Amino acid sequence: MLTHEQIWRGVDRLALHNALTPSGLAKRAGLDPTTFNKSKRITHEGKQRWPSTESISKILEATQTTFVDFVGLIDQDTAVTTSPGDMRLKSIRLSALSEKNFDSAGFPNSHDWEDIEFPQIEDSHSYVIEIDKSSKNSFLRSGDLVVVAPSSSVRRHDRVLAFTSEGSMHFGVLKKKTASQITIQPFDNTSNDYTISTATVSWISRIVWIGG
Repeated sequence: MLTHEQIWRGVDRLALHNALTPSGLAKRAGLDPTTFNKSKRITHEGKQRWPSTESISKILEATQTTFVDFVGLIDQDTAVTTSPGDMRLKSIRLSALSEKNFDSAGFPNSHDWEDIEFPQIEDSHSYVIEIDKSSKNSFLRSGDLVVVAPSSSVRRHDRVLAFTSEGSMHFGVLKKKTASQITIQPFDNTSNDYTISTATVSWISRIVWIGG
């Protein structure tokens, strides 16, 4: 007999095997992004809440996973849940992101971050931002994962995340950088480039991967 813990373990591992967070998995399956949130797995009264058979069916279809393979993920004795090259990265939802989540150099601090497994990438200090609400442009969508590498050098035409001293975040492509200002092109290519004074930029980091 399958337990509550085993079923949710299977959901988490299915997300992991597809390089997704549980909310990203829900979004891919056409479900509400909060469907598999850990906060929804236990009711306020302390009762166990199970994922519906419909939601399980949808995530299996979305990831082209058979039920037999899903049961294999649930199995306590499953030896390998990630590839040998996987690494553990810090992850946070965009809606929870603020200046307090970073140190002065743009590296994650201890506030509100979770650990997730992710395929090996060069910068071991990289972190993941999960897009969990509508973005201002059509390029970043709910369920997308944005991997930022704060130790990597930033050059023209790199995809970047810039954070200002006023607490605002800017995603886009670095078009120009001088001693006095930087120019960023929004991802959607439909908006005009915008210029930010370097005096107001707390840090700017390179984005090395975007996917969902």
